[in-house]
Amino acid sequence: MHWRTDIVSCSLICTFKAMKIKCLSSKLRQHVDRIMEVLRLFLLVAWLLQLVSAQTITDPAEVDALNKMIDYWNLRSKLNLTTDPCAQNAPWASENANPRVTCDCTSNPCHITHLKIYALDILGEIPTELFMLRKLMDLNLGQNVLNGSIPAEIGQLSNMQYLSLGINNLTGQVPSELGNLTKLISLSFSSNNFFGPLPKELGNLTSLQQLYIDSSGVTGPIPQEFANLKFLRILWASDNQFTGKLPGFLGALTELSDLRLQGTLLEGPIPSSFHALNKLQDLRIGDLSGQDTALDFLENQRSLSILSLRNCRVSGQIPKRLGTFGNLQLLDLSFNKLKGQIPTSFQDFPSLQYLYLGNNNLSGELPLKIISPKLIALDVSHNPLSGNLPLNFAKVGLSINVIGTSINANRKALAILHCLQGNTECSNKILASSFAIKCGGTQLTSASGTEYDDDSETLEAASFYTSSDQWVVSNTGNFISNPNGPIYIAKTDSQITGTLESELYKTARISPSSLRYYGLGLRNGKYNIDLHFAEIAMDDSLSWKGLGRRVFDVYIQGERVLQDFNIQKEAGGSKRALVKTFKANVTNTIIEIHFFWAGKGTCCIPYQGTYGPLVSGIHVSQVSGGNSSSKHNKKRVGRLVGIAVGCAAVLVISSSVFYIWWTRTKDSSSHMRVFTDSPKDNLVR
Repeated sequence: MHWRTDIVSCSLICTFKAMKIKCLSSKLRQHVDRIMEVLRLFLLVAWLLQLVSAQTITDPAEVDALNKMIDYWNLRSKLNLTTDPCAQNAPWASENANPRVTCDCTSNPCHITHLKIYALDILGEIPTELFMLRKLMDLNLGQNVLNGSIPAEIGQLSNMQYLSLGINNLTGQVPSELGNLTKLISLSFSSNNFFGPLPKELGNLTSLQQLYIDSSGVTGPIPQEFANLKFLRILWASDNQFTGKLPGFLGALTELSDLRLQGTLLEGPIPSSFHALNKLQDLRIGDLSGQDTALDFLENQRSLSILSLRNCRVSGQIPKRLGTFGNLQLLDLSFNKLKGQIPTSFQDFPSLQYLYLGNNNLSGELPLKIISPKLIALDVSHNPLSGNLPLNFAKVGLSINVIGTSINANRKALAILHCLQGNTECSNKILASSFAIKCGGTQLTSASGTEYDDDSETLEAASFYTSSDQWVVSNTGNFISNPNGPIYIAKTDSQITGTLESELYKTARISPSSLRYYGLGLRNGKYNIDLHFAEIAMDDSLSWKGLGRRVFDVYIQGERVLQDFNIQKEAGGSKRALVKTFKANVTNTIIEIHFFWAGKGTCCIPYQGTYGPLVSGIHVSQVSGGNSSSKHNKKRVGRLVGIAVGCAAVLVISSSVFYIWWTRTKDSSSHMRVFTDSPKDNLVR
């Protein structure tokens, strides 16, 4: 019986232990469940915290300001902020986005630091909401149609490093508050319509490296405070009405690599302090009045690749050391008062592509090897040079202009034009009394029967073209950085308004510097000159592309007849015909019509290299005297056959006066030196 008792006892013990283990297991399970619940709660909280931290929050005031600007400038279709402006990986934050918004989120909340609305034709004024973005470092509103003035509140954006307001329609004075932006590295307000002087406070921008103020409309002297801009590397200031002397303190800005001062009212000479600008790579100064300038300041600027001192009253001889400037690609010393011979050192330029020495008083012969391996264009026109062209003058890709010299070029028309250089009489066996040219286009007969000659020949950076010994066209200049390449003819398929001769205006000659037409073998006497213009390269739309201004001068027989001429402004818009009529005397069988760029007007609207003179057609006809031998007069069959009795006395008196004037002119042994003294007196002021 004991063994049964033992079995029962063991069974009871096992049952008790099992119950105990079961109880312990239940408690353990409860503890584990509690731990798991706490762990799940912890993970949930951590996830929520991570989710919250991942959601960027921008300063609400900045978000509100940005949205108001988007609506004011009608940009919602281009910049629809469906999430926070500073959200990570937002499409408007990429490097190539436009509009573009980027932020600094190193602190809470995030702040907008970059805003770009570039070339989107936004209209209106600069809204006050912009100045709520107090942390802005980079603001680009360039190439739009903004108007009004720059608000003084711009000075509150003290973190600004890059500010671009160029190519707009802004007006008013440049605010002095810009001088508060002392962290600025780059500032642009070029191609606007400001007035008044530059504020001296801009001299506070001592970190500035780039300053673009060309064609901005500012006037007066360049402030002395600009001498503080010691880190300035780029200064574009052309096409402004600056007055006074060209400042010597610019020579203290020794970090300058690009300086452009063309088309101003500044006076020379170029200061000797410019010799310290040894880092210059691009120097363009032009159209100085006042005192003559020597080239002594050019000493160690051997980094120069572009050197243009056109129409600066540069006198003396060309220094031989210029030939050691091995990086030069373009050298323009035209329309100056240089004399002596062209240095033989000019044979050694390793990189020179464009050499312009025209309209000086250079003499002697051309250096034998002046046509270096990379030379593309050589202009020595209107100098008392003689001798022969270099042996390699026919090099492929080279253009040469020697009009107005005594260089033997084996061209009949050039032989005729040799008389322009001295006191010899110009003559031609066949005398004409009119000619007409369809500039840049093919032959055309107008509704009135005038035959316009074909002028579609391709001209290059220094070239000329003759047409049957009746007229010559000459071009010099290079459109630097033009994306369309060396094109000297403008064309359009659009209809030209304001005329019944639309086809006449659909092509035009254009030039970056100097475009001349010469009528040859004309009867001496008084002539009407009709110049036909239509602006076909710049539009007048409401886009930023319609903000360009083409400005140039026109000379006839060496006398300036148009100054700061703007086709679009006078015609009342683009693609509208305009005819300007003038009178001139021919005393040596030749007439010269000269279209000259004096550095004024915008340079880069709608693209780089959009500037310089443009002309669509020329019609020259004698006012009276002699029978015409020109083909252009053969179709003129309508003649007056009677005069009222009351006008007879006036006719007799007028005829008598004209006869006395004509006979005195005819008997005179002198003649007008059209291409020597007169143009220089006007161009080299």
